[in-house]
Amino acid sequence: MTVMATVTQSAEPAVYWETEPHHHEEGGSTRLGFWIYLMSDCLMFAVLFAVFGVLGQSYAAGPGPKALFDLTLIAINTGFLLVSSITFGFAMLAMYEGRQTRMQVWLAVTLLLGLAFLAVEIYEFHHLIHLGAGPQRSAFLSAFFALVGTHGLHVLFGSIWLVTLMVQMNRKGLIPANTRRMECLSMFWHFLDVIWIGVFTFVYLLGMI
Repeated sequence: MTVMATVTQSAEPAVYWETEPHHHEEGGSTRLGFWIYLMSDCLMFAVLFAVFGVLGQSYAAGPGPKALFDLTLIAINTGFLLVSSITFGFAMLAMYEGRQTRMQVWLAVTLLLGLAFLAVEIYEFHHLIHLGAGPQRSAFLSAFFALVGTHGLHVLFGSIWLVTLMVQMNRKGLIPANTRRMECLSMFWHFLDVIWIGVFTFVYLLGMI
């Protein structure tokens, strides 16, 4: 005779503990993403500087820096960009103080200085091409136009971004999203200044020595 015993075990119900969700600062991912973008831009400019360093003396029996560059004009253009960085700083201070009108005035001054920088750079490129010193003339000029032209395109994009942000500020005011955009554009604009100091030193000053 077989005796079968059935043992019933009561399963304990699962217990779930409420935990407070991890708090992410609003806009934190925007700032992190923009820093990553700036680092990628640094790598791109590092490659362009390296290319110029290798090809910067390959003139192909053509004109070199001393025959092509007007250092006085380039110094004036450098002044435009450096002063624009200062005026952007004034715009940021006005934004933190909640003075939107003053901020817009300083942004407009920054924009004018940026456009003046672009105008001088376009004149320089046109003058070099008119002299027959276009990017196809030598490896030196190809590297020069690539490096300086890429920086100029960044200033152009920054100017377009600046106009867009001024319109957004005028419509929606100093909302948190706009202040974050201002902070990102400020980093971008100062980054362009740092790159240009490298261009002015490495390309123009050393080229004239």
